[in-house]
Amino acid sequence: MPRSFPLLLCGALSLALSAQLAVAAPKHDKADKHGGGHDGDIRAQLDGPTIDIGRVRIILGDNRHLLAPAGALPPGIAKNLARGKPLPPGIAKRFDPHLSRQLPHYEGYEWQQIGRDVVLVAIATGIVYEVLRNVLD
Repeated sequence: MPRSFPLLLCGALSLALSAQLAVAAPKHDKADKHGGGHDGDIRAQLDGPTIDIGRVRIILGDNRHLLAPAGALPPGIAKNLARGKPLPPGIAKRFDPHLSRQLPHYEGYEWQQIGRDVVLVAIATGIVYEVLRNVLD
């Protein structure tokens, strides 16, 4: 084995790792898929399931008796609750198991309640994938 082989292997691995990190880095995005501006918030590129929002709203409406009491979020927390951002710690509530079984299941994601909002969160990372605002009014 030539003496330069370990150096070449190290360089190739370094290049591959830096390319992977560049792909995973957050993107600057002024507007999300729903057309709203975000005043320069840093956003992660979210590739995940297509959400059946209408079905989720119907299931929640039909099962209001299984929902925890919902109050408005403090303004600072409400502002930080957004797609592509980490879930603010300690504020999310899991749904009743009977209700959870009825909601659409997306592998690797979990529905949670935060105040009057419902969020779909990536289980592994805690990143918010979808926010349904004020569906629990």
